[in-house]
Amino acid sequence: MIMIVATCFCESVLAQNKEGLNMTLTAKQKSLIPIAALTAQGELDQLKPALSAGLDAGLSVNEIKEIMVHLYAYCGFPRSIRGLQTFMEVIDERKAKGIIDETGDDASLLNDERSKYDRGKANLETLIGRSLDGPQTGYAAFAPVIEIFLKEHLFADIFDRDVLDYAERELVTVSVISAIGKADPMLRSHLTICLNVGYTPEQLYEFVGIVKTIAGKKEAKAAQAVLNEVLENR
Repeated sequence: MIMIVATCFCESVLAQNKEGLNMTLTAKQKSLIPIAALTAQGELDQLKPALSAGLDAGLSVNEIKEIMVHLYAYCGFPRSIRGLQTFMEVIDERKAKGIIDETGDDASLLNDERSKYDRGKANLETLIGRSLDGPQTGYAAFAPVIEIFLKEHLFADIFDRDVLDYAERELVTVSVISAIGKADPMLRSHLTICLNVGYTPEQLYEFVGIVKTIAGKKEAKAAQAVLNEVLENR
């Protein structure tokens, strides 16, 4: 059963992110990192040019909105909303210069009769490449309600929105976790998922280099240490 899940997982996510097979991140992928990291840190003055650069690199308005929506699950509503407000300013400034940015697609309507918990569990199993049918352990056993919220909201409500694909969401996720720091277990899990969804070690080294220039040397050093551990244990 686990092998079947893993095989289906590989076929679906690699088809979804063929760009991830490249040895370097694309310009669009690179632009996700500073947007997520600077929003998480609340560095709004630096965020404005990063948002413009993201639009210039091919991100649509709706894709950047979705980044901000995704971020609140990891750094909270205050940072997310301030990021959206900053993005509104950037769009207005670009319009004043005669730049009309592509709006992009809205999230598709979901036609799935499964419960949100079951949808979220299935999405998470796809990301990690294995079944989650065993008994709860760790924080999920200690506080079961957060495990329910995690699956029903983050991995169902948010991850089911197809404005961003799984690979893009995971790059956003490791960017914000690296930027806020001191969340090594979560970063370890999501860097592993990054490998699962098609990113190469070279691309993740490149990611750490961007974190260093954007978020800081301390944050990059910590992210590099976790990445080294993940790659050694593959």
